[in-house]
Amino acid sequence: MSHHQILIVGGGTAGITVAARLRKANPSLDIAVIEPSEKHYYQPLWTLVGGGIFKPEDSARNEVDVMPRGVKWIQDSVASFSPAENQLTTRNGETIAYEYLVVCPGIQINWDKIKGLKEAVGHDGVCSNYSIQTVGSTWKFIQALKEGTALFTQPAGAVKCGGAPQKICYLAEDYFRQAGVRDRINVIFTAAGPRLFAVDEYREELEKVAARKGVDTRFRHNLVEVRAKSKEAIYQHMDTNEEIVIQYDMIHVTPPMSAPDFVANSPLASEAGWVDVDKHSLQHTRFTNVFSLGDASSLPTSKTGAAIRKQAPVLVKNLLAEMARQPLTGSYDGYTSCPVVTGYDSLILAEFDYSGKPAETFSFDQGKERFSMLMLKKFGLPALYWHGMLKGRA
Repeated sequence: MSHHQILIVGGGTAGITVAARLRKANPSLDIAVIEPSEKHYYQPLWTLVGGGIFKPEDSARNEVDVMPRGVKWIQDSVASFSPAENQLTTRNGETIAYEYLVVCPGIQINWDKIKGLKEAVGHDGVCSNYSIQTVGSTWKFIQALKEGTALFTQPAGAVKCGGAPQKICYLAEDYFRQAGVRDRINVIFTAAGPRLFAVDEYREELEKVAARKGVDTRFRHNLVEVRAKSKEAIYQHMDTNEEIVIQYDMIHVTPPMSAPDFVANSPLASEAGWVDVDKHSLQHTRFTNVFSLGDASSLPTSKTGAAIRKQAPVLVKNLLAEMARQPLTGSYDGYTSCPVVTGYDSLILAEFDYSGKPAETFSFDQGKERFSMLMLKKFGLPALYWHGMLKGRA
């Protein structure tokens, strides 16, 4: 059995950021990261890849190149946790013991929860920005559509960045307009929820955006099946259970998401399946040597990289305090950010906290569409990610 002082599950945004910050705080720490993937992706770029602004490979780096120096990379994935014994088992059958555990494996994309989707995605007008294998097809199908119905979906439950499903809808609508085919295309956005956005200050502006663009918004529509041969999207109405059929020519699907199965089925999980942590300290509610952040955690805020940027320093501070048997004084206030792209020259930068109130960075009104904020998303935030967050600097 191998053993590490600090074991981090997940080498994505959260895992690498935490590892880098821990190394900067104390270079003598014995830290290992369990991550199966060869590639590391800056996933917020995939919206812009789907809109034709970047290529899929622009979002990728080699995992080995982002792993902090001095941190051991275990190229494997977790099969099960045994937190009472301070150990876990990997898919390859290795048992690894730890003194402290940080769980941040990201979110699981449940393609098979929508009947017919897994087989159809990437073909015949069915696309999704939520995989590196399929994101390129989004731009291909947007360009190819000259008339008919373009359909965009948002499922029930938590997804990566709650505003992301509508971003690609607005980009596609903008492209159709620029290509001179907008008057021949019906753009429909469906959501299982009751409104476009959770925070009223931004929701009201986004409703104006959708109205201005002529986007047909339909709420309480939950996609349950894609019939690729007949090009039919089958919905269940969330209130009446009525079956609703919408014919499409192109459909961008945001699949249902959840915590990974090995988390949801473990002693670490809450009733909802996420890693059960205190929403301020990020410490597990039952195992004091376990912490969690990011998409797999139970933190009741939008699941974004920007949220992780604020969570990581709190977690590191509290983890080091726990190791030193000192009080945990770091407190996360639920800050998250969702840069909602509204076209090829505009973006609304939504920032808010647990209270649902704006927690904005800039002095101007971020509830308005701005070209400068689109430039921030295209160039500023990727630079901050690769050279700031993943280096433990921001």
